[in-house]
Amino acid sequence: MSPSGGDQLNEPTSPGAETPNALIEAGGKHYAAGRLAEAEAALRAALEMGPRRVDALASLGAILRAQRRPAEALEVFDAALAFAPDAAIVLINRANLLNDLHQWAAALESADRAAASPPPNPLVHNARGNALVGLHRLEEAVASFREALRLNPDAAASRFNMANALVSLGRAEEALADYAAAAATRPDSGRTHADRGHLLAQLQRWGEAAAAYDRAYDLDPDLPYLAGQRLHARMKACDWRGFDAMVADLGRRIDMGQPAARPFTVITAPLSAAQQLKCASVYATRAFPISPRPAGAPAASRIRVGYFSADFHDHATAHLMAEMLELHDRQAFEITAFSFGPASQGSMRARLQAAYERFFDVRAMDAGAIADMARQLGLDIAVDLKGFTTDSRPAIFAAGAAPIQVSFLGYPMTSGAPFIDYLIADRVLIGPGDRELYSEKIAWLPDCYQPNDRMRVQAARATTRADHGLAADAFVFASFNGSYKITLEVFTIWLELLQAVPRAVLWLMQDDPVAAANLREGAVRAGVDPARLVFAPLRPPAEHLERIGHADLFLDSHPCCAHTTASDALWAGLPLLTRRGETFAGRVAASVLAAAGLPELAVDSAADYKAAALALAGDPRRLKAIRERLSQARTSSALFDTPAYVGALEDLYRRMHTQRLAGLPPAHLP
Repeated sequence: MSPSGGDQLNEPTSPGAETPNALIEAGGKHYAAGRLAEAEAALRAALEMGPRRVDALASLGAILRAQRRPAEALEVFDAALAFAPDAAIVLINRANLLNDLHQWAAALESADRAAASPPPNPLVHNARGNALVGLHRLEEAVASFREALRLNPDAAASRFNMANALVSLGRAEEALADYAAAAATRPDSGRTHADRGHLLAQLQRWGEAAAAYDRAYDLDPDLPYLAGQRLHARMKACDWRGFDAMVADLGRRIDMGQPAARPFTVITAPLSAAQQLKCASVYATRAFPISPRPAGAPAASRIRVGYFSADFHDHATAHLMAEMLELHDRQAFEITAFSFGPASQGSMRARLQAAYERFFDVRAMDAGAIADMARQLGLDIAVDLKGFTTDSRPAIFAAGAAPIQVSFLGYPMTSGAPFIDYLIADRVLIGPGDRELYSEKIAWLPDCYQPNDRMRVQAARATTRADHGLAADAFVFASFNGSYKITLEVFTIWLELLQAVPRAVLWLMQDDPVAAANLREGAVRAGVDPARLVFAPLRPPAEHLERIGHADLFLDSHPCCAHTTASDALWAGLPLLTRRGETFAGRVAASVLAAAGLPELAVDSAADYKAAALALAGDPRRLKAIRERLSQARTSSALFDTPAYVGALEDLYRRMHTQRLAGLPPAHLP
């Protein structure tokens, strides 16, 4: 802990006496050793002897911040400033705390006050830069981070923050050059290599990101979240060297309670649901201070539901839920959107804006302001559609947007967060015996948890197999999942199927060139002609839905399976074969198949999966019959009965609301 530089009391000491100075020193030692409770006790004892000790108050506030007690920390910092309004260390710590809370304007004001007090301090400019990023004043933020680096060239946090700002400004190569220079001067800094990996991952240069993470891991394997990010980058690139050892290492670290991974990076890894819960809980506790929840507005004639997302545009989540939103009962529910993603001008954005009663673009607002806005609107239920995925804003819910907060659709895993009350699922995804593997109370829908849109846009023209590089007489196995869901175990089975079915090809998505190259090399090593792997470029949703009907059988991935992609395949009439996993993310396709009336296409083992694929490839009559059932499913199955789905979802909302009005805590809703 850094002293405030405020006035010191110079009382005489005797051997063994507990003076304020001795207590402050003891608190610093406890803090450095991670003994936060002992550090807090020592500082409070010091303050009982000298309540105007600004250095003690500054240190106590830092400890409270580390304990995720932001309201108390802010009160302590403000008390210190009442005694010493220009205490730079207090102002810096206060700015950092306000940045934690996404209160960017207040953080900037505190940092600017600190900057006015000599001597120059790099920590001031880092805090100031973070606040400016939050306010979308990126050029100014870059200037602040550069000043921090001028004062302290080894400030890794400032270098990483500046790189992120440069990427947002479209100056990625400048950011990478800066990291190259830093790595040249500090080649043994694991943090520098890890931060370079984060930057490359943002740019989706997964092969290079994996190499940077490998170097960071060699130097400093205990860096927070590195083990998970390293594995995720490898999976993105379909680079499975040392895969089992990396999974075992990640699992061991999670079991020990280490901050080994951000939750999203473990969704596709072969880990247990219990390990996913522990990973998420550690992350949520470290990353998101919790504020008191609103008591809730008095009951109104309609239940007020807010949906929060960055994906209210041409995105998979939007394509699933568009009709669901349009069918909400406006007599019983008031539906509001809080959009913190790009301001798209596309047709899906226009459709969603028309579906909501109120549509707020809140991307320029900080989390605290968004939560306050939701409270002012009197929301009864806040629905998080993002969880811990890319562009998510969990801090909104940590700040308390509504008395009931729900995780739904966009994040197929437990949040591990005490500020999320319910997780919407179904009984294929989460059985009654699995409830303890989730931090939330489970709200079960009667059929599939996934909504669907029966009003999907049709492609402008029909295509042929030849348009996609597919032979007319080939048997086309397909898997349109992202490359990061493919594991060596699954890919080995796919290659064995190609060897067993002479005129078969494997049709895959090309979402990463390094992954495609690694898959082709894997085919060569297995003795399979790499030309039998056909890669489909990304296309708009309507064009993609039209083309996938040219495949014969969708082969799902494991342990993380198809989600939106599964519904797309069945809507297009493409039979899908999946292997049930242990986790939520590994059972979505099984849920989708059950709701479509085809539960037999979900199997339980790798051997059953391979055998079923071979049997279907050799039985065109059965495949034709399945296609006919899928054609009927569009109008007769629970999967595509959107009105019934909306009714069931609204029933869950009503029961959550009734539970709260009765003064009862959240409970499982079977």
